[in-house]
Amino acid sequence: MRPFLLPTRRCLKLDPFLSVPCRFPRRRSSDMATVNKTAHPFDKTRLEALLNRRFFYAPAFEIYGGVAGLYDYGPSGSSLQANIINEWRKHFIIEEAMLELDTTIMTPAPVFETSGHVARFADWMVKDSKTGDVLRADHLVKNVLEARLAGDKEARGQAAAPKEDEKDKKKKKKAAKAVAVQLADDVVKSYEFTLAQLDNYSGAELGELCRKFDIRNPDTDNEVTEPQQFNLMFASSIGPTGQHPGYLRPETAQGHFLNFSRLLEFNNGRVPFASAQIGRSFRNEISPRAGLLRVREFTMAEIEHYVDPLDKSHARFKDVRDTVLDLLDRDVQLSGSTAPTKMTIGEAVDKGVVANETLGYFMARIHMFLLKIGINPKRLRFRQHMANEMAHYATDCWDAEIENSTGWTECVGCADRAAYDLTVHSKKTGHPLVVRQALKEPVVTEKECPEFNKKNFGKTFKQDAGVIQKHVEGLGEEELLKIKGELEQGKTTITIDGKSFELSPEVLRIERRTFKQSIREYTPNVIEPSFGLGRILYTLLEHSFWSREQDVERGVLSLPPLVAPTKVLIVPLSAKEEFDPLVQEISSKLRRAGIFSRVDDSNTSIGKRYARNDELGTPYGITIDFASVQNHTCTLRERDIMDQRIASIDEVIATVTDLVEGTIDWEEVCRRLPAYDGVQAID
Repeated sequence: MRPFLLPTRRCLKLDPFLSVPCRFPRRRSSDMATVNKTAHPFDKTRLEALLNRRFFYAPAFEIYGGVAGLYDYGPSGSSLQANIINEWRKHFIIEEAMLELDTTIMTPAPVFETSGHVARFADWMVKDSKTGDVLRADHLVKNVLEARLAGDKEARGQAAAPKEDEKDKKKKKKAAKAVAVQLADDVVKSYEFTLAQLDNYSGAELGELCRKFDIRNPDTDNEVTEPQQFNLMFASSIGPTGQHPGYLRPETAQGHFLNFSRLLEFNNGRVPFASAQIGRSFRNEISPRAGLLRVREFTMAEIEHYVDPLDKSHARFKDVRDTVLDLLDRDVQLSGSTAPTKMTIGEAVDKGVVANETLGYFMARIHMFLLKIGINPKRLRFRQHMANEMAHYATDCWDAEIENSTGWTECVGCADRAAYDLTVHSKKTGHPLVVRQALKEPVVTEKECPEFNKKNFGKTFKQDAGVIQKHVEGLGEEELLKIKGELEQGKTTITIDGKSFELSPEVLRIERRTFKQSIREYTPNVIEPSFGLGRILYTLLEHSFWSREQDVERGVLSLPPLVAPTKVLIVPLSAKEEFDPLVQEISSKLRRAGIFSRVDDSNTSIGKRYARNDELGTPYGITIDFASVQNHTCTLRERDIMDQRIASIDEVIATVTDLVEGTIDWEEVCRRLPAYDGVQAID
């Protein structure tokens, strides 16, 4: 036996990232902490170029000029979203034994008229007074004030404005520009106070802010009009003649509520339970200018958890009680601050900061999910809605907000919708959307009840009889007792819509009756976590992106194996036929293990092949060289630290399987497999 040295390596160890020999020692597992992911500041332009080049997503209808707010996902983006959805289903639907739905997108208008969306599902918009350009009012105020504060910091020497080339400037032409102008201290405080509670302002108040701070269209420097409401739903029609007006749904929730009776029956009439749905929703955004963060068509994942209004505890709350969250409650925001408080969810519920256990339980589970798929915990917080921004159906709501290059963005809403939706749909349709619960012990009650002598009552009041009966039956206990006392004295008079009617014992009697109740009937309350998957996907890409310390052009997406589009890159060192059986064997075994892999047998250098797959977020690479053919071995490469290990093909595949399933980490791999030093021995 003698060592076989690859010709291109010439007795030198080859850095697997480079296409030329390297005299520096290969990075070992003990050197893992030396990988500096913050050596270069985050560069959004560089990330966007990568995402475009690698076709994660792109503007829809691009060759026709595109339409703002509509995007197509490419192979990597589609796989990344599918993997996020797959983990979401495991984390919520499977773990919580939820009932999964798939309801229609097209919805008849009466549904949204009843739910309140036609009247209230709107944002405030303003127009450029000269050009007529439309802008969303709260975003305009936010962008202009933040730009002024950035200019103030630059003028004070606290921050330098990032350099932009001409292409960057064209891309950002719609954004408010930061100009280095120092502001008075009281102006800075006023701006910061306004931004802290921006979501709490009404339309009229947003208009007042535009006048007070002289906020104009950043594009033209023209004044803007008074804010007007704009309904975000896409209107449509159903049927060949359009006789049935409809809307594209702005959320999946109504499909849950309209099927509540069937879901309850499927769950054997028991509450609590939850339904879940993943599907497309549509919102006609006023000015979508933030990529995937504000789009007109998107994928949502929503949960409707039905609870007894008298008992909003959760059986598994104790499992998450010690989870620490960054909470920004409404009182802090109203004080003009945006500083969150670290608090366990148990403490938050005990103190009443979070309304109830079930709401708190889902906030903790949302936090766990986002961290599991790779969101940076230091850039995640939960912000409570203030009074003016609260949805018409909600009694309490917290947003999981994730920080990105545009600021803090709502990615998950977690709301207590109370009994609003089920109540209004039941009232409109006459279909009882209620729970009937058998009581362990019957409840015996006594109450006053009106009894009408139908013959005399009808003859006396004729066409007014129905109105009078409905009025009397709707009276409370105290009023019935008063009428009862007056009837015992002879007669009583009631007034309905200004018209008086005299009642006597011959037409009406009030009797006290005993009732035995063995069934309790109630409308359940709903706790709703609602996920915007496109926003989560984009913020994950931002949080995962960095550049190699030695070369800023080497972009890397450190996506967790759990959600990475491709788990393993198979790299044969040569295109010779003798490599084919090994490539097929490894590919086949990875497929059987349920691990998605790709083969890159292009003519380019191995370093460049790894580099372009680092950009795709592929966490592991398997390299096959000439020694592999004889020894049935291969090397395993880790994306971030570029460390390589060597073992038999079966050992490597077993190790990769454990890595992808999350049962081991790379440190364990280093204990399990020997380091590869760039040299293999063959006969």
